[in-house]
Amino acid sequence: MTDGGTVAYNSRVAALREAEYPMIKATLKLIGDADEVYLDHAGTTLYAKSLIDRFAADMTANLYGNPHSASSSSQASTSRVDDVRLRLLQFFNADPSEFDLVFVANATAGIKLVAEAFRSTPEGFTFAYHQACHTSLVGVRQEARNSHCLDNAAVEGWIEGKALPGDPGSPEKPTLFAYPAQSNMNGQRFSLDWSERIRRDGSGTPRHIYTLLDAAAYAATSPLDLGNSASAPDFTVFSLYKIFGFPDLGALIVRRQAAPTFQNRKYFGGGTVDMVVCVKEQWHASKTQSLHDSLEDGTLPIHSIMALDAALDVHSQLFGTMRDVAAHTSLLAQRARSRLAGLRHRNGASVCTIYSPEQACQNHARAMGPVVAFNLQNSQGAWVSLAEFEKLVTLKKFHIRTGGLCNPGGISTALGLEPWEMKRNFSSGFRCGNENDVICGKPTGVIRISLGAMSTISDVDRFTMFIEEFYCTDDTLNTLPENTSNDIEKTCGIHVKDIMVYPIKSCGGYRIPKGVKWDVRAEGLAWDREWCLVHKGTGQALSQKRYPRMALLRPDINFTEGVLQVSYHGALPDLAKPNISIPLSANPQFLEPLSAAKRLTSRVCGEEITARRYTSAAVNEFFSAILGVPCALARFPPGGQGNSMRHAKAHLQKHQSLPRQMRCTLPGSFEGLATPPDSDSEGEPRKILLSNESPILAINLSSLQALNREITARGGKPVSAEVFRANVVIGSSASQPESFAYSEDHWSTLRIGQQDFKMLGSCRRCHMVCIDQETASKSEEPFVTLTKTRRFDGKVYFGTHMCHLPSRDTLTRDAQHPTLQVGDTVLIDPPE
Repeated sequence: MTDGGTVAYNSRVAALREAEYPMIKATLKLIGDADEVYLDHAGTTLYAKSLIDRFAADMTANLYGNPHSASSSSQASTSRVDDVRLRLLQFFNADPSEFDLVFVANATAGIKLVAEAFRSTPEGFTFAYHQACHTSLVGVRQEARNSHCLDNAAVEGWIEGKALPGDPGSPEKPTLFAYPAQSNMNGQRFSLDWSERIRRDGSGTPRHIYTLLDAAAYAATSPLDLGNSASAPDFTVFSLYKIFGFPDLGALIVRRQAAPTFQNRKYFGGGTVDMVVCVKEQWHASKTQSLHDSLEDGTLPIHSIMALDAALDVHSQLFGTMRDVAAHTSLLAQRARSRLAGLRHRNGASVCTIYSPEQACQNHARAMGPVVAFNLQNSQGAWVSLAEFEKLVTLKKFHIRTGGLCNPGGISTALGLEPWEMKRNFSSGFRCGNENDVICGKPTGVIRISLGAMSTISDVDRFTMFIEEFYCTDDTLNTLPENTSNDIEKTCGIHVKDIMVYPIKSCGGYRIPKGVKWDVRAEGLAWDREWCLVHKGTGQALSQKRYPRMALLRPDINFTEGVLQVSYHGALPDLAKPNISIPLSANPQFLEPLSAAKRLTSRVCGEEITARRYTSAAVNEFFSAILGVPCALARFPPGGQGNSMRHAKAHLQKHQSLPRQMRCTLPGSFEGLATPPDSDSEGEPRKILLSNESPILAINLSSLQALNREITARGGKPVSAEVFRANVVIGSSASQPESFAYSEDHWSTLRIGQQDFKMLGSCRRCHMVCIDQETASKSEEPFVTLTKTRRFDGKVYFGTHMCHLPSRDTLTRDAQHPTLQVGDTVLIDPPE
C-alpha cells in the first residue's frame, strides 16, 4: 500500500462551493449573512448538489426491483450492484481476484461482522488492538478469550517476535490485530506496513495472525492502495459517507486468503443461503459462489449502492484524485495547526494546547491527517469548558466536534488521564455529552476540527480568527466597587416590574396581570414549568434550542374555565389547528396510567424523570403538527418521590463568593481567580419542577440596560427582557446609577412584598437567549456580548437564581398563603 502526496491547495474549491454546496448557506439562515463553516468532515463530509441531482435523475429514469427476483427490474438492480462493487474495488486498487467487498451499514457494522466470525471459532481468539482505536474496534475485545491494548512500541516489539504480555499463544487459536490507519481523534497516522510485517515473526515465519484495518478516517481524504495483496490487511473497513457525503453506507474489503475465517459464522439471513430446512429437521446450505453472497444478510440497500456510481463520478470531477484531496486537505490542516499554535494571551501564555502531531515535512502528507485536536486555556492556565465553547461556536455557525470522540485510548493518552481518574470521573457523574467537562483540573475531552475535500482557506481563517477574538484575553484584573444596593433602593424605589410563568417548558410565557396575586410554592411560582413536550421516540424533553418555534406556542391560564389554552402565533402548517385547551386539573383519565409512566421514562436536562404523558390524540397531534416532530405533552405535577421529584442545582459561583478584594469589575471577563468552595453544596435540597436549575429566576433591568449599551456599542440591536425567560423582573421607576447593574451577583436575600427569598447563584446561560421570543428568529445577540462581558471561568452568566424562604410565623395570611404581584416593593440585603 502507498499513501501520501505533495502539499498543494486546490483553488478551484472556493469557486465551486456556492453551486455544489448550497446547504452551507441554507442552514440556520435566520442568524445572519455569513456562511456556515463546516469543520466536522471526520464525522461525515458534505455531499455535492450534482451528486444528489444525478442520483435523483437515475432513480426517476429507471425501474429497480428487489434483486432476489428474476424480473427485469430485479436483474437491473443485480447488475448495477455488481458494477458498483467492482468500481469501488477499483477505487482502492483492489484486484477482485484477490479481494471481495461486502456492503455494510458503516465501518462499525463491518467490524462487527469480522468479530462475529472470530467469535464463532471453536477455540476462540486473541484480540490485540492499538490504543488509538475507535471505540467500535475496542468493543471487539468483549468477544475475545483475551485482549491486549498496545502502543507503538509494543506493536513493534510484537512484530519483532516478542509475545503479547501474559499470552502464551496457541497455534490453533487465531489472533486478530486491529488498528486505525489514522486516529479519528487527532489525525495521527500509523504504519500501513504493519499488516504485512505482523503476519510474520522476526525470522519471517508466517504466524496465525489476522489484521483488521480501520480506514474510515484515513480513506476520507487520502488514497488507500490495496494493490499488493501480500501486504494488504486481511480486513479493511471504511464509511463511504466520510468520503463522498452520500450515500450512508460502509464497506468491508476482505483479502480472499482470509475468507475461511467466516466459515464458522453461525447466523444466516435472507439471501445468504441456498436452502433452509426447518420442519422436522434443522439444516441449511450457505451460498458459496462468493464471500459477499454469504455475508450480505437480507436485501441490500440497493438504491444507496447505486448512488455510489454518481458519488464516484462527481467526486472525481470536482476534486480530481484522492492524492489531490490529500494534498489540499494537508495544507489546510498545517495552516490551522500553525495558526492555533501561534495564538497567545496578552501575558504570553498559549491559548491552545494541541494534541495533533506536526507534519514530518512540508511536501508529504504522511505524519498527520487533516485533523487538529486541541483544548483552550485562559490566560491563567485554566481549561475552557467544552460545553461553554460549544454554545458560542454553534452560535457563530461553526460545525465542529468536542468531547471524547469515541476514542478512549487517544483521549486518555492526550489528556494524561489514568484509568483510576477516568473511573473517578464516571463516579463523579461524568457521562459522554454532559457539561461536567473539567474535573480535578483536567479536561475530559477535546475540541476537534477536521477538513475535507471541499474545505477552503477561508474556513480555516474564519475559525482561527474566531478563537483569537473570543479566547485571547487580557489578564488585567480590577476590583469591584463597594456595593451600593441599599442606597439605590432607598432613592429609586426598586420593585417588581414583571412576573412571568412558563407552564410548558421551553414554550412561550404567561404574563401575570397587574393586580393579580400569584401563588409562590416550594417548587417556584404556581403553574411554572409543570408541563413539557417529549419526543415520542426518545422521551427527551423538547427545547427551543432545537425547535425555536416553541417560543410561538403561547399559553393562557383561564381559571374560570379551568383550562390551559395554548395558541400558536406563527404561520400555521397545513392541517394544524391554531389552539388547544388542556385541563388544569391533573385528571387521571387524560393521562397514561401510573404503571405505564414507570416504564416510559423521560429526560429533562439529562435527568431521568417520571412525567405522565397525555393520552389525547388531539392534544399530542396539535403540538406534533406545529413543531413538525412526533411529540407528546407530559405533566410533572408538584410533589412526588424518586423520579417524580427534582432538586435545584443552582449554587453561588466563584465570582459571587470571593473576598471583596479579589472580585472583578462587572461586567467583565473573569479569569484565573482562586477557587472557593460552592457555598450551597451542603445546603438543604430545594424541590423544582421542570426548570433547569432553580425554583425562580430573576433579572435586574439595570443589568439588561448595561448589556444593551454594550450590544449597541458593537453595532447590534438591543434585546428584550423576554429572551432571558425570567420569572421575576426587577426594576425601578427612576433612573438608576450604573453601579446598580449586575449588583444582583452579590445580593444575599430579597424581600419582595411580604415574602423573603434566598439568592442561589448566578444563572449560567446558553445560546437559547438568542431566540427572539416574539418571532422565534435567531441572532448572535445577546450571547456574543455576554461572552465578552459576562464570562467567568469560561462560563457565561446573566440573571440570578433564588428560592422562597417560608416564614416561621404561620399565624399570618401572608405566611400561610405566600404570593407576589407586579408592583411589590423589593428590599435588597447584600452580603456582609
